[in-house]
Amino acid sequence: MAVKIRLTRHGSKKRPFYRVVVVDSRSPRDGRFIEIVGHYNPTVEPPEVVLKNDRIAYWISKGAAPSETVGQILKRAGKTETEAVAS
Repeated sequence: MAVKIRLTRHGSKKRPFYRVVVVDSRSPRDGRFIEIVGHYNPTVEPPEVVLKNDRIAYWISKGAAPSETVGQILKRAGKTETEAVAS
């Protein structure tokens, strides 16, 4: 089973709100997930990012690959993938 860390979209029309989740890579974008590891709200200024760094580090150490967008969010939040594994 290939595991990814990616976003799922929630919120109403034109008011997106995203959860950062750990999923099986074969599941649909808003489908079944393994664990919620944070959320991202781009509609507020500055964008709100809340992450469970210990759980993200755990999943990356187990082989989960973050999507491009989640990788950028981790970088902006001050955590690179290697730092997340080390912490």
